[in-house]
Amino acid sequence: MIRVVIAEDQAMVLGALAALLEIEGDIEVIGRAQNGEEALALCQREKPDVLLTDIEMPRMTGLELAAALRRTTRIIILTTFARSGYLRRALDAGASGYLLKDSPAEQLANAVRRVAQGGRVIDPELAAEAWTEADPLTDRERQVLRMAGEGETSAAIASALNLSEGTVRNYLSEAISKLGAGNRVEAARIARDKGWL
Repeated sequence: MIRVVIAEDQAMVLGALAALLEIEGDIEVIGRAQNGEEALALCQREKPDVLLTDIEMPRMTGLELAAALRRTTRIIILTTFARSGYLRRALDAGASGYLLKDSPAEQLANAVRRVAQGGRVIDPELAAEAWTEADPLTDRERQVLRMAGEGETSAAIASALNLSEGTVRNYLSEAISKLGAGNRVEAARIARDKGWL
Protein backbone atom coordinates (compact mmCIF):
# COMPACT_ATOMS: atom_id res chain seq x y z
CA MET A 1 0.00 0.00 0.00
CA ILE A 2 1.40 3.43 -0.98
CA ARG A 3 0.77 5.93 1.81
CA VAL A 4 0.09 9.50 0.59
CA VAL A 5 -0.34 12.92 2.20
CA ILE A 6 -1.98 15.66 0.13
CA ALA A 7 -1.26 19.37 0.70
CA GLU A 8 -3.63 21.78 -1.10
CA ASP A 9 -5.09 25.03 0.19
CA GLN A 10 -8.32 24.87 -1.84
CA ALA A 11 -10.73 22.58 0.03
CA MET A 12 -12.65 21.39 -3.05
CA VAL A 13 -9.46 20.51 -4.94
CA LEU A 14 -8.07 18.76 -1.86
CA GLY A 15 -11.21 16.64 -1.58
CA ALA A 16 -11.21 15.82 -5.30
CA LEU A 17 -7.56 14.74 -5.27
CA ALA A 18 -8.14 12.53 -2.23
CA ALA A 19 -11.21 10.98 -3.86
CA LEU A 20 -9.29 10.25 -7.08
CA LEU A 21 -6.51 8.48 -5.20
CA GLU A 22 -8.71 6.65 -2.70
CA ILE A 23 -10.45 4.66 -5.47
CA GLU A 24 -7.10 3.03 -6.27
CA GLY A 25 -6.62 -0.32 -4.54
CA ASP A 26 -2.91 0.22 -3.83
CA ILE A 27 -2.97 3.87 -2.62
CA GLU A 28 -4.10 5.11 0.78
CA VAL A 29 -4.50 8.83 1.57
CA ILE A 30 -3.33 9.00 5.19
CA GLY A 31 -3.56 12.76 5.62
CA ARG A 32 -4.73 16.05 4.17
CA ALA A 33 -3.34 19.52 4.87
CA GLN A 34 -4.49 22.98 3.78
CA ASN A 35 -1.21 24.81 4.34
CA GLY A 36 2.49 24.04 4.23
CA GLU A 37 3.15 24.07 7.98
CA GLU A 38 0.30 21.63 8.59
CA ALA A 39 1.64 19.38 5.81
CA LEU A 40 5.16 19.45 7.26
CA ALA A 41 3.93 18.40 10.71
CA LEU A 42 1.70 15.71 9.20
CA CYS A 43 4.55 14.27 7.12
CA GLN A 44 6.97 14.30 10.04
CA ARG A 45 4.41 12.45 12.17
CA GLU A 46 2.94 9.99 9.63
CA LYS A 47 6.01 9.38 7.40
CA PRO A 48 4.13 8.94 4.09
CA ASP A 49 5.70 7.34 1.02
CA VAL A 50 4.64 10.28 -1.17
CA LEU A 51 3.61 13.89 -0.54
CA LEU A 52 1.42 15.43 -3.24
CA THR A 53 1.59 19.22 -2.84
CA ASP A 54 0.56 22.45 -4.52
CA ILE A 55 3.21 25.18 -4.95
CA GLU A 56 1.34 28.24 -3.69
CA MET A 57 0.01 27.66 -0.18
CA PRO A 58 -0.26 29.74 2.99
CA ARG A 59 2.41 29.61 5.72
CA MET A 60 4.89 27.54 3.68
CA THR A 61 5.05 27.01 -0.08
CA GLY A 62 5.20 23.61 -1.70
CA LEU A 63 8.79 24.35 -2.73
CA GLU A 64 9.79 25.13 0.87
CA LEU A 65 7.96 22.00 1.97
CA ALA A 66 9.80 19.90 -0.61
CA ALA A 67 13.15 21.26 0.57
CA ALA A 68 12.30 20.49 4.20
CA LEU A 69 11.20 16.90 3.45
CA ARG A 70 13.55 15.94 0.61
CA ARG A 71 15.49 13.43 2.73
CA THR A 72 12.48 11.59 4.16
CA THR A 73 9.61 11.78 1.66
CA ARG A 74 9.19 11.54 -2.10
CA ILE A 75 7.43 14.65 -3.40
CA ILE A 76 5.17 15.38 -6.34
CA ILE A 77 4.32 19.00 -7.10
CA LEU A 78 0.82 19.35 -8.55
CA THR A 79 0.17 22.85 -9.83
CA THR A 80 -1.46 25.12 -12.38
CA PHE A 81 1.91 26.78 -13.06
CA ALA A 82 3.26 25.51 -16.39
CA ARG A 83 6.38 27.61 -15.95
CA SER A 84 9.86 26.25 -16.44
CA GLY A 85 11.24 28.33 -13.58
CA TYR A 86 8.88 26.65 -11.11
CA LEU A 87 9.82 23.20 -12.42
CA ARG A 88 13.49 23.93 -12.09
CA ARG A 89 13.07 25.24 -8.54
CA ALA A 90 10.92 22.19 -7.66
CA LEU A 91 13.62 19.80 -8.87
CA ASP A 92 16.30 21.77 -7.02
CA ALA A 93 14.14 21.52 -3.87
CA GLY A 94 14.03 17.74 -4.17
CA ALA A 95 10.72 17.03 -5.94
CA SER A 96 10.53 13.77 -7.91
CA GLY A 97 7.40 14.72 -9.82
CA TYR A 98 5.88 17.82 -11.38
CA LEU A 99 2.35 17.51 -12.77
CA LEU A 100 -0.07 20.12 -14.02
CA LYS A 101 -3.58 20.19 -12.59
CA ASP A 102 -5.04 20.04 -16.09
CA SER A 103 -3.35 16.67 -16.78
CA PRO A 104 -5.66 13.67 -17.29
CA ALA A 105 -6.85 12.24 -13.95
CA GLU A 106 -5.50 8.74 -14.65
CA GLN A 107 -1.96 10.15 -14.77
CA LEU A 108 -2.14 11.09 -11.09
CA ALA A 109 -2.26 7.55 -9.65
CA ASN A 110 0.37 6.35 -12.12
CA ALA A 111 2.63 9.25 -11.11
CA VAL A 112 2.20 8.40 -7.41
CA ARG A 113 3.13 4.76 -8.12
CA ARG A 114 6.17 5.69 -10.19
CA VAL A 115 7.50 8.23 -7.68
CA ALA A 116 6.88 5.81 -4.77
CA GLN A 117 9.14 3.32 -6.58
CA GLY A 118 11.91 5.92 -6.85
CA GLY A 119 11.18 7.21 -10.34
CA ARG A 120 10.49 10.69 -11.68
CA VAL A 121 7.40 12.03 -13.40
CA ILE A 122 7.73 15.33 -15.26
CA ASP A 123 5.88 16.80 -18.23
CA PRO A 124 8.40 16.33 -21.12
CA GLU A 125 7.76 19.70 -22.81
CA LEU A 126 8.10 21.56 -19.55
CA ALA A 127 11.25 19.60 -18.69
CA ALA A 128 12.94 20.60 -21.95
CA GLU A 129 11.96 24.22 -21.45
CA ALA A 130 13.21 24.28 -17.83
CA TRP A 131 16.83 24.19 -18.88
CA THR A 132 16.69 26.91 -21.54
CA GLU A 133 16.86 29.94 -19.23
CA ALA A 134 18.52 29.92 -15.82
CA ASP A 135 17.09 31.80 -12.84
CA PRO A 136 19.49 34.72 -12.27
CA LEU A 137 18.22 35.59 -8.78
CA THR A 138 19.83 34.58 -5.50
CA ASP A 139 17.56 33.25 -2.75
CA ARG A 140 17.79 36.53 -0.84
CA GLU A 141 17.06 38.63 -3.96
CA ARG A 142 14.05 36.42 -4.63
CA GLN A 143 12.81 36.78 -1.05
CA VAL A 144 13.19 40.59 -1.05
CA LEU A 145 11.66 40.93 -4.54
CA ARG A 146 8.69 38.73 -3.59
CA MET A 147 7.92 40.98 -0.61
CA ALA A 148 8.39 44.12 -2.70
CA GLY A 149 6.04 42.68 -5.32
CA GLU A 150 3.44 42.21 -2.58
CA GLY A 151 3.63 45.94 -1.89
CA GLU A 152 5.92 45.91 1.15
CA THR A 153 8.12 48.97 1.69
CA SER A 154 11.89 48.71 1.99
CA ALA A 155 11.55 49.50 5.70
CA ALA A 156 9.00 46.72 6.23
CA ILE A 157 11.14 44.23 4.27
CA ALA A 158 14.22 45.22 6.26
CA SER A 159 12.37 44.76 9.54
CA ALA A 160 10.89 41.38 8.54
CA LEU A 161 14.22 39.99 7.32
CA ASN A 162 16.48 41.62 9.93
CA LEU A 163 18.37 43.60 7.29
CA SER A 164 19.20 47.28 6.94
CA GLU A 165 17.14 49.34 4.50
CA GLY A 166 20.30 49.95 2.47
CA THR A 167 20.87 46.21 2.12
CA VAL A 168 17.26 45.73 1.00
CA ARG A 169 17.70 48.49 -1.60
CA ASN A 170 20.90 46.80 -2.82
CA TYR A 171 19.12 43.44 -3.23
CA LEU A 172 16.26 45.12 -5.09
CA SER A 173 18.66 47.04 -7.31
CA GLU A 174 20.53 43.83 -8.20
CA ALA A 175 17.29 41.99 -8.98
CA ILE A 176 15.98 44.87 -11.12
CA SER A 177 19.28 44.99 -13.02
CA LYS A 178 19.48 41.22 -13.57
CA LEU A 179 15.92 41.12 -14.91
CA GLY A 180 16.31 44.20 -17.11
CA ALA A 181 13.34 45.83 -15.39
CA GLY A 182 12.61 49.51 -14.86
CA ASN A 183 11.47 49.21 -11.23
CA ARG A 184 10.69 46.73 -8.45
CA VAL A 185 7.09 46.15 -9.57
CA GLU A 186 8.15 45.29 -13.12
CA ALA A 187 10.99 43.10 -11.79
CA ALA A 188 8.56 41.18 -9.58
CA ARG A 189 6.16 40.73 -12.51
CA ILE A 190 8.93 39.43 -14.80
CA ALA A 191 10.23 37.04 -12.16
CA ARG A 192 6.72 35.80 -11.36
CA ASP A 193 5.91 35.24 -15.06
CA LYS A 194 9.03 33.12 -15.44
CA GLY A 195 8.29 31.14 -12.28
CA TRP A 196 11.28 32.48 -10.36
CA LEU A 197 9.24 33.99 -7.49
